[in-house]
Amino acid sequence: MPDEKPSRARGVDRVIDIFRQLHAARQPMAMRDLIDATGAPRSSVYELVSLLSEAGLVELDAEGAVFFGREMHYYGADYMAHNDLIRRAHQLMVEIVARHGETVQLCMLEGNKYTVVLSESSNAHPFKITSDIGVRVPITWTATGRLLLSNWSDSAILDLIPEEDYRLASGQILDKRAFLDEIHHAGKLGYCMTEGLSESFTCCMAAPIRSRSGQAVAAICFMVSRDTPQERRQMLLQELITSGQKLSDFT
Repeated sequence: MPDEKPSRARGVDRVIDIFRQLHAARQPMAMRDLIDATGAPRSSVYELVSLLSEAGLVELDAEGAVFFGREMHYYGADYMAHNDLIRRAHQLMVEIVARHGETVQLCMLEGNKYTVVLSESSNAHPFKITSDIGVRVPITWTATGRLLLSNWSDSAILDLIPEEDYRLASGQILDKRAFLDEIHHAGKLGYCMTEGLSESFTCCMAAPIRSRSGQAVAAICFMVSRDTPQERRQMLLQELITSGQKLSDFT
């Protein structure tokens, strides 16, 4: 009896790990790959996958590879319908894409990274940004990350961000003092724009979505080509600022 609670806890941890590995892979995983990725005993993974499959939380394809099941989609739909900010943001983002044809995203902090929570894009636009929803991205890489920390103190920011995240995808090392100054400047402006940080050909522009206390709880952003004309940039930036203010009223 004393071992029952730890055993159950380990089982829950392994289920969570299975889900995280499937999300990171973003495609069906062979059982051997799932076992290697989780580091859990082979028998435990097989047993848990069997239980999750019976519940509809995962599915196995014809080759026995594992991925999320239909039941997970239902839970995700319930969350979107219940979460007021995400529901309203989705409606607004669809309208924005219809008007401007650019990739628009809703982003939030997740631990010491940020994630894309929603992403909408137009099939008609020749410039494509691929962003995986839920994938953790270094805060240092975009305008969005800077805005999400705009209410934080220098010490809290430095404590949060891992040392390795100051290295950009290009290999450039960010100066910490300059990075902190950019964060506070973005907070004063009420928006942020960066170029070539995560991808050399992209420009990221973002506006905050604030809680009633003024905290930046999310950011709405455009990812556009660096050759976007200045006049269009300013128009898109104003669209983001207005949209962020609208969504802030509902947080």
